[in-house]
This record gives sequence, C-alpha cells and structure tokens, in this order.
Amino acid sequence: KQLACARIQSQEGQDYLASMAAAANFAWVNRSSMTFLARQTFAKVFKSTPDDLDMHVIYDVSHNIAKVEEHYINGQMKKLLVHRKGSTRAFPPHHPLIPVDYQTIGQPVLIGGTMGTCSYVLTGTKKGMQETFGSTCHGAGRAMSRNKSRNTLDYKQVLEKLGKKGISIRVASPKLVMEEAPESYKNVTDVVNTCHAAGISKKAVKLRPLAVVKG
Repeated sequence: KQLACARIQSQEGQDYLASMAAAANFAWVNRSSMTFLARQTFAKVFKSTPDDLDMHVIYDVSHNIAKVEEHYINGQMKKLLVHRKGSTRAFPPHHPLIPVDYQTIGQPVLIGGTMGTCSYVLTGTKKGMQETFGSTCHGAGRAMSRNKSRNTLDYKQVLEKLGKKGISIRVASPKLVMEEAPESYKNVTDVVNTCHAAGISKKAVKLRPLAVVKG
C-alpha cells in the first residue's frame, strides 16, 4: 500500500522531506550539468565563449516540490507546507522570495509545451497569490498516457512532422519520441490562455523549439 499522507513532524514526514530535498538537489545538479555541456557545445561549434554568446541562465526553478511558505488563511498569516504537484511557484511582483531582477514584474513561470509546439514564460500575479497560494501549472499536461502513446503513434511519422517544422531532434530511444510527441499532450496555448484569463499568471513570452534532445 502507498502512504497517502503523514504528519510532517512524524518520522515518515521528516523522511519524506529529506528524500525530497535529495531528489531536488540531484535535479538541480543535473540541470546545471546540462547547461554547462550545452554552453561548451555552442562555444565549440561557434568558436567563441559562452559569455560572448550571451548564454546565461535566465531563471531556474524546481517543480513538483514542497516548500514551507507563509500565506493568508481566513485573514490570518499561516505557515504552510505547500506541495505543488504538476505546478510551479508563481509569486507576484515585490514578493520577498523573488530575485531582485524580477521584483517589479513578478516571478517567471516556465510552462513547457512539447517538442513540436510552443512553450511560454508567464509571470506571477497578486490574484494567483490569493487564490492558488501563488501557483500555476508547469506544463500542458498529458492528453494520452505514455503507454497509449507508444501503442498509438508511429515513430517515423512523429520525426517527419518535426522535420517539416524545421525542428532537429536527437533521441536515445524511439519509444521516447512517441511518449513525448505533440499529440501526447494537451494544447499548451489553451492551457496558458486559461491561466491568463483566470488571472493567476500573466503571459509574457512565447517560445518555439529549434532542437530537441531526449536522453
């Protein structure tokens, strides 16, 4: 049986937080390593330096993680453990936990689409802080399970569609192509427009993919 919940001060709760912190640290190091390798690759190909190529990390944030935060509950400030599953922080402008560079615009919210569609950067809002503990979704969300994607989609057709859009891809396994195909996910633009219309985050930048690496 799986553990549905546990008091955070219990041994189980403390063990969970410790394991989660270890996983978050691993993920942070992994992202940092991939960033370093990407910078080195661009520097080698373009015979320049990452700094001269302006390859700086704009923002880094953990998703699917629990954070101890203070929020208003029934008019009173309470200390809470906010567990964002399938979502990410979206704090408003002037929040003390936002880096100085983003104090005036709000926390960047990274919403990934798929390897064949667009992605978005949003910013946090005051309304989101009041209604969702400063949270917004962190992606489009799956429309098909991984198993259904593997059984339904054709590997070569997915690659062909990406090629027609001018998107390069390097993949370790064919099954990853089907699992992460655009058809496997909901329409990210519809999802982002819903968040924007609800006022829990605000659209800032739309991105399109040029190259995809699936390891």
